[in-house]
Parts: sequence; C-alpha cells; structure tokens
Amino acid sequence: MVAASFGEVVACLIRVPSEVVKQRAQVSPSSSTFQVLSNTLYQEGIRGLYRGYKSTVLREIPFSLVQFPIWESLKDLWSWKQGHVVDSWQSAVCGAFAGGFAAAVTTPLDVAKTRIMLAKAGSSNARGNVLSALFEVWKKNGISGLFAGVIPRMTAISLGGFIFLGTYDKARSLLL
Repeated sequence: MVAASFGEVVACLIRVPSEVVKQRAQVSPSSSTFQVLSNTLYQEGIRGLYRGYKSTVLREIPFSLVQFPIWESLKDLWSWKQGHVVDSWQSAVCGAFAGGFAAAVTTPLDVAKTRIMLAKAGSSNARGNVLSALFEVWKKNGISGLFAGVIPRMTAISLGGFIFLGTYDKARSLLL
C-alpha cells in the first residue's frame, strides 16, 4: 500500500498536467489541445498545469488503499474456495470488482479534483482546497452532486482494473 501510494504521488507529476489540458479541452471544444496548453501556461504559468495536483494525489492514495487490499482479499477468498491459486482471468475479475468499488467510494474526491482543475483562475476552487470544493458541491447538489458520474467512473475503472491487474498477474506468473 505504501509503494502504491508513493507510485501515485510520482505518477501524478505526469498525469496531472495532461489531465488539466484534457479536461479544459473537453469544456472548450473550439480550442485545440495546443491552444489550451498555451493559454494555461500564458495565463497561469506552470502552476496552472499542476492545479489539482494535491487533489489528485488525495484521490489516488485512498483509491490505492482501497483497491489493492480488496483485490488481494478477493483473490485469497477465491483461491481458498477453489483450493488453488487463482488464474490470471480470475485475478482480472477480482481487479475489476476491486477497482469498481474503489472508484465508487472515491468519486467525491474525483468530483472535487475536477472542480479544482476546471475552476477559473482566482476563484475559490482554484486555490485547490479539497474540503472547500466538497462542501460547495454538497451545498449546491447534495449527495447526488458528490457522486456525479459514479457509474461511468466505476465502469471505466472496472475495465481498467480487469485489464491492468489481470495482465499484471499473468506477467508476474510468467516471470516467476
């Protein structure tokens, strides 16, 4: 869990700038990716590309802390039930369930991260305070606002968990 958390902190150094540009391009389809990147750098500097770094890390660490222990526990349970170690496809199924569950419980953090990344420069959300962003969503939209997009998020991450963790397990078994 510590290794996964550290990995997420480092991965976010690359993930966050690309996520900021992607999200901003999605909400202003008339601008090219290069225009979004240029405008962000011109208006906010390099800090603009890293807006949401803290909120992304604060989403990714709990995600990893939920996903990996559940994945391992599900594999152990399945192994125990069938009397032998799970196959790679079974590990992939466990990864899909673990990823989907982790995605569901961390969706409010994802909503806050998105609000922070898309906030107008100088606004209260642009400061990057996750609790403030969560409270604002709660105040305006209640629980449904905090879990906006939960189904597509769970679906995408379940598919990713199936592919990534199943492939990881297969590669690991081939190398060992």
